[in-house]
Amino acid sequence: MLSSHAMQSPFIFVQKLLPLVIAACCVLAPTRALAKTDRAELVTRVESCEAILQDFQRDPRTAIPARILAKAKGIIIVNQFKAGLIFGVKAGYGVIMVKQSTGRWSLPVLVNAGETSIGLQLGASDVETIHVLTDDQTARLLFRQRFRLGVDAKAVIGPKAAEANNPDYKMIDAPILTYTKNAGVFAGATVKAGYLTRSDDDNASLYNTLYTMPELLYSNWVKAPAEVQPLMDLVQSIAP
Repeated sequence: MLSSHAMQSPFIFVQKLLPLVIAACCVLAPTRALAKTDRAELVTRVESCEAILQDFQRDPRTAIPARILAKAKGIIIVNQFKAGLIFGVKAGYGVIMVKQSTGRWSLPVLVNAGETSIGLQLGASDVETIHVLTDDQTARLLFRQRFRLGVDAKAVIGPKAAEANNPDYKMIDAPILTYTKNAGVFAGATVKAGYLTRSDDDNASLYNTLYTMPELLYSNWVKAPAEVQPLMDLVQSIAP
């Protein structure tokens, strides 16, 4: 028959081991949290934003009118996935570009995108959105750590190509004109609060630089890598 000491020894061993396990988790957790996104994934994000813009402009039903793009001071392309059953969280990523004083468009700068929706929601949806910034001040608001669309700057649905061709149509005067295209079914959201956040770590990895959003957008200190040039050329061609 085992002695009481022998029966207790496994429990004593676990009690001694437990603090070590907890300590190891505490050490490893920050490492995981600070893990950087692979550069290849960041390049894929830029390329997907280019594809979104191409798809928008290819379809007359979603194409951003030329006269809207002619007054653009900046453009934000966002790719998000949304799913939920009572509370839905729409998370994703995007890029922002601005037209510099020279008339040339800047590097695409990565941002994180999110939206919280409250209400009865069923289904899931890929949400592709393009925001056209019509003044310089709005673009500079994005230097904040978090920018709330429609709150920090007024955002309205932008006119479609058909409306732009109507001579009686009046240009909407708003800092942000928004164009969106949903793939999938998602219905019933009653409250929404969209936001964008800076992604300085991702931009450091993508461009191999310590410069952050303001310098990347408004200077020419960083040479565009080949992977982002197609998106820059596309925006320059549709909004010269």
